[in-house]
Amino acid sequence: MHAAHGKYFFSLLLFGSNGIVASAILLSSQEIVLLRTLLGSLCLLVLCGVTRTRAAFWTHKKDLFFLILSGAALGGGWIFLYEAYQLIGVSLASLAYYCGPVIVMLLSPLLFQEALTRPKVLGFLAVLVGVVLVSGQAFQQGKSLFGLFCGAMSALLYAAMVISNKKAQAITGLENAAIQLLAAFFVTALFVGLRQGFALSIRPGDWGPILFLGLVNTALGCYCYFSSIGRLPVQTVAICGYLEPLSAVLLSVALLHESLLPIQLLGAVLILGGAIFGECFHPRQRKLTKRPS
Repeated sequence: MHAAHGKYFFSLLLFGSNGIVASAILLSSQEIVLLRTLLGSLCLLVLCGVTRTRAAFWTHKKDLFFLILSGAALGGGWIFLYEAYQLIGVSLASLAYYCGPVIVMLLSPLLFQEALTRPKVLGFLAVLVGVVLVSGQAFQQGKSLFGLFCGAMSALLYAAMVISNKKAQAITGLENAAIQLLAAFFVTALFVGLRQGFALSIRPGDWGPILFLGLVNTALGCYCYFSSIGRLPVQTVAICGYLEPLSAVLLSVALLHESLLPIQLLGAVLILGGAIFGECFHPRQRKLTKRPS
């Protein structure tokens, strides 16, 4: 379980740097998503071949179906998220996107029989308040209605991605991540093909960040992410997932020299504190220690 937590947190840090890496690429949002899913899926397929990963999807058709759904939701969610970035800004788009874990957590008792304990609910509320504070001046006037719709759709597809992945327990590791990224690539390719065709104009200077985004942030990040969330409670995935937007803010401060307001610093503390409290505080164990022998 400790290894699963470590891989999950590492993937969130990688995903948190996506915006910084993508900012160095002069391509449209859907073109960036197309290239990152293409490179990421090819990299994982090659690794599956090199490591001679034994394919499990042949004998687990139901799990394969859920993985394809999860990958399609992943690709669609990225398309809507990057579109929302351009229309309503990164702060508001990120805030909308991370309503997805709220949906996952609320559905977890119904879909996964995971009880909503008081520490998890309190920790989750602290995290939500922290995200609002970190987002800063997200709610400004004059925002695009379609941009808000894209943000809401990215949240719904985030929830669909996590839920579908949790339903596919028999396909794990590299195979799991490769199938989902491949499905995400096909969804993105269909969208880009219908919208503009596949004629991409890529500058020589863009290839460095494109390769880093595709091979490291996407291939390695998705492998760590998808190989860990299947072994973690869905509420843990929901609560700790908010470390991704927190890492995005902190990395932008450290690498892009963006300022962090005191209210945003308070939000960062609430995100970290809420995630740790919701994940580590177990009142049942506390009661057992107080019971006399």
